[in-house]
Amino acid sequence: MPDKLIEPRTLKGFRDSLPALAMPRERLIDAARRVFRAYGFAPIDTPALEYTEILTGKGGDESDKQMYRFHDHGGRDVALRFDLTVPFARFAAQHIDDLGVPFKRYHIAPVWRGENTQHGRYREFIQCDFDTIGTGPGAADLETMLVVHDIMVALGFTRFSLQVNDRRILNGLLRQLGLDDRTAAVLRVLDKLRKAGPDKVEGELVEQVQVAPPTARELLASVQVQGDNDSILTDLEARLGQDPGASAGLALMRQLVEAFAAAGIPDERLHLDPAIARGLDYYTGPVCETFLADLPGIGSVCSGGRYDNLAGLYTRQHLPGVGASLGLDRLMAAMEELGLLGTARTPAEVLVVLFSAAATPHYVTAARRLRQAGLGVELYPEASAVGRQLKYADRKGFALAVIGGPAELARGVWQVKNLVSGHSAEVPDAELVDRVRAALTATADAAGAAGGARP
Repeated sequence: MPDKLIEPRTLKGFRDSLPALAMPRERLIDAARRVFRAYGFAPIDTPALEYTEILTGKGGDESDKQMYRFHDHGGRDVALRFDLTVPFARFAAQHIDDLGVPFKRYHIAPVWRGENTQHGRYREFIQCDFDTIGTGPGAADLETMLVVHDIMVALGFTRFSLQVNDRRILNGLLRQLGLDDRTAAVLRVLDKLRKAGPDKVEGELVEQVQVAPPTARELLASVQVQGDNDSILTDLEARLGQDPGASAGLALMRQLVEAFAAAGIPDERLHLDPAIARGLDYYTGPVCETFLADLPGIGSVCSGGRYDNLAGLYTRQHLPGVGASLGLDRLMAAMEELGLLGTARTPAEVLVVLFSAAATPHYVTAARRLRQAGLGVELYPEASAVGRQLKYADRKGFALAVIGGPAELARGVWQVKNLVSGHSAEVPDAELVDRVRAALTATADAAGAAGGARP
């Protein structure tokens, strides 16, 4: 033993994921993957470390400040990726001749930002990104928003809203107000509107970006226009219809509204918000953020947009792109706060109780039969008191326990105990698989009828 033990601790802004958190996270990732693949997106991966020049200056000054940057053993200036979009732009520029265009990818991996920690936000977190590269504004943008919607539905949410806008609309407003010489700075401040409120944003526009107070107030009034999507579009078309860029953005937003309506999606799940800017500098067209109706304060749980010039930093080939990112950890925090993660701490649903060490082959065989039928089954690893094993099963959140003492094994039967209701049934060995499967189905249906873990 060492003279002094090392204190087990995690860095500030980082965390361990216990099974109670890691299991629902895997379920969310699996649901997202199914949606990505349904739309034709293929998986890729990129290194966690990039040359610093690949990452700096792509997400704005704030992203550069938050970057984990250092020199490796070879003296190379490297940094941990702060998102998955910038590495993808580099990836596409490097491999596009082999990939061909348009190219659709998804990427699920950790990223790192040395920012101040807050509820649902950590310095290491997983992003679930999907992108289409090699095509301009149009159908790819509409499908990107539909993917976001379908992911939320696949995760079980019904009460959410996609807040959408187009950077070209905002750029048109800034040109009209004579602010187009400081677009990036204005949009980064405007991106804080939902969180900071209009008074603070107006103050920052005046003090930090040197916008005249009347102009700042007019800008805020223009982006906070109220009404349904059609009335907002009509208002903006009357104001910005002569601006070619803004007009193109408005036309695409109208197509988006029409596409959602044609798909039968409830009106409240899509809202045109002229204030949505997305703070990163590389966005050039449609942008979106997704908010939960029951927990709006946690912020956007899925965001993205169009970036037509990002890959141009690495290649002379024009590679416009559009995509979005699911904020997995923020969404997990929201579900945890809403009590939607469930209590299971094991991926298996059935525990086979090891009643007698001498009969271990019988228990191993029963567990294997159930697994071969596609069920998740854990065999308790040692013979101990049944009460202790059932207490373990309750703590881990198993749905069923399969119990066979010497008397049951001699008669060729098992006791199948429902650990939720406490009800037990004697089951012939030949019917074990079918009866366990039926019991699990009944338990799942009962949980669904009672509300279950559906957001």
